[in-house]
Amino acid sequence: MQWTKVLGLGLGAAALLGLGIILGHFAIPKKANSLAPQDLDLEILETVMGQLDAHRIRENLRELSREPHLASSPRDEDLVQLLLQRWKDPESGLDSAEASTYEVLLSFPSQEQPNVVDIVGPTGGIIHSCHRTEENVTGEQGGPDVVQPYAAYAPSGTPQGLLVYANRGAEEDFKELQTQGIKLEGTIALTRYGGVGRGAKAVNAAKHGVAGVLVYTDPADINDGLSSPDETFPNSWYLPPSGVERGSYYEYFGDPLTPYLPAVPSSFRVDLANVSGFPPIPTQPIGFQDARDLLCNLNGTLAPATWQGALGCHYRLGPGFRPDGDFPADSQVNVSVYNRLELRNSSNVLGIIRGAVEPDRYVLYGNHRDSWVHGAVDPSSGTAVLLELSRVLGTLLKKGTWRPRRSIVFASWGAEEFGLIGSTEFTEEFFNKLQERTVAYINVDISVFANATLRVQGTPPVQSVVFSATKEIRSPGPGDLSIYDNWIRYFNRSSPVYGLVPRARLQPGSTPPTTQPLTPLTMWTSFWTRVRRETRGILRPGQERLKTEPWPCHLAAGFSSHQAVARTAGSVILRLSDSFFLPLKVSDYSETLRSFLQAAQQDLGALLEQHSISLGPLVTAVEKFEAEAAALGQRISTLQKGSPDPLQVRMLNDQLMLLERTFLNPRAFPEERYYSHVLWAPRTGSVVTFPGLSNACSRARDTASGSEAWAEVQRQLSIVVTALEGAAATLRPVADL
Repeated sequence: MQWTKVLGLGLGAAALLGLGIILGHFAIPKKANSLAPQDLDLEILETVMGQLDAHRIRENLRELSREPHLASSPRDEDLVQLLLQRWKDPESGLDSAEASTYEVLLSFPSQEQPNVVDIVGPTGGIIHSCHRTEENVTGEQGGPDVVQPYAAYAPSGTPQGLLVYANRGAEEDFKELQTQGIKLEGTIALTRYGGVGRGAKAVNAAKHGVAGVLVYTDPADINDGLSSPDETFPNSWYLPPSGVERGSYYEYFGDPLTPYLPAVPSSFRVDLANVSGFPPIPTQPIGFQDARDLLCNLNGTLAPATWQGALGCHYRLGPGFRPDGDFPADSQVNVSVYNRLELRNSSNVLGIIRGAVEPDRYVLYGNHRDSWVHGAVDPSSGTAVLLELSRVLGTLLKKGTWRPRRSIVFASWGAEEFGLIGSTEFTEEFFNKLQERTVAYINVDISVFANATLRVQGTPPVQSVVFSATKEIRSPGPGDLSIYDNWIRYFNRSSPVYGLVPRARLQPGSTPPTTQPLTPLTMWTSFWTRVRRETRGILRPGQERLKTEPWPCHLAAGFSSHQAVARTAGSVILRLSDSFFLPLKVSDYSETLRSFLQAAQQDLGALLEQHSISLGPLVTAVEKFEAEAAALGQRISTLQKGSPDPLQVRMLNDQLMLLERTFLNPRAFPEERYYSHVLWAPRTGSVVTFPGLSNACSRARDTASGSEAWAEVQRQLSIVVTALEGAAATLRPVADL
């Protein structure tokens, strides 16, 4: 009919007009003062760097750490309101801010029945008790809101038995005790932090019949290796003798009752009896002052040299106490734990700056909010920086002088200390959206350890962003060096591509595994000095032994180190959110892949050949990736010299953004909940190569050819090859299938 033709023509004309408007929007050059800048505005970058105020950071930190703010506590909720108030401020707020609440399972000690560790004499009477609370050395440890030391998620119980010393509580440590002829059934194991995760100590102990576990921080594992407990606080900045490290002993991440699902009312919840990942036996942390009373009175064989510490005595294995010590020889240790599980509401707070050109592309900048006590170092030093950076950007936003190309999302996670709960629930709730739209996640948790130089962890493509940012920012302290030059002065490495460069940890490291479904393009930053904090530990220069966290924090005059972290994070955020092309250099992955390949060839090649497994496909896959990464870099370089089509730029940026997703395989590590990145996952094998391959070879080494273990080696090799080939395909021109 005629009217249908007219309607059709009208709709067609409207569609063409709309298409013309869209293309015109992208094609017409924008003025310099446009709210939709085409590339990083160096004047805006300089303005932000200049307006980040060290005094304001100091005041933020003072307010954030004024009172203890354990997850879900009234003070924690007060800080939720503080964040909302800041991010909704009419003069310096963001486009929007909101809090989302999840009902999660947390663990707390009983206020009515404090956890206690006693030495019980032969007649059943208590002859010695460990400290129930820490000494109030600074006037802050005695407040009513200071939670007593406890092992979160450890079960209640009152086991009693002879004491044994089990070093780090690793599986091999308990096997060593058995090799020494020590019967572990019904004993209480004294272990020190480090070596394995907190919860793993109890898991390993229970396998060997141990009834209860005590955990302490040895002075040898702090202050770069103390020779005496007298070198701790107040004689240094390190943990005092009665100080106890609190922490979660839950093996996994997120709300224990809703694995892989957000902890919202509609989600299915696992029956408490079926929850996995909790310590199987009562566990309690103690200070090294109490550990000295126990360990220095132990009987039995002298502990190996590598098990010795700095408590001022020779460590022995037990079981039981020596007859010439402070306690009767047949005395036992009683561990009384009265922890309880509670469903609590915990909130995340999100503040959003909408992007002008690509609002559907997110640069996330986050940190957790909760702490075990006051949290001046962890996490408030990082949140103080986050608040100041959001204030400066919010002020520019409200004045109408700036809006980023891509959206920036500021996040304050709740209940992180209990197992990354807030960030996990957020990721589980918005998994699909975040997986498709997230450019990068930046985390500044502990912004300052000391004052010497920078510490960064991230995947290889962010290396160039961080280096570019730090070259433009002055390092705090004396002299006139950039952060980059100061960093390279203290810690450096030789790169086959770039020569001498700063030593950054080019992998997610302690990145929350919940960010892996998004992209592990994560940067953790802080200033540090002669001790180097790695995943749950510090690493002394030139020494490859992981140790426990000492939590030192020396604040530079005027909070200049905090300010430097703010400038570094701010520069990285602006480069990621405002640059026309994403400043991610995927070819920097080649160096990591090549080192993994060489390790596999040198340390596993002969073994694999014995079992008729060839590394040839892996070699080819790495070479394909290297070639495609170099080609993509060349295409971007060519386009940067001209006036590229905006849609073509968008496609290239998507290739850069989606690269990390190609390394994700949810079936790669079925034994590791939430870990799916085939390059960055827990590695139990000794060979520093692709983790799945390293772990599988370690398990299969002593088995016969054709075994299930060697079949797993072949499967893991195929997983890596497929991931690398998929990554190479992602980097090819979009039109090439």
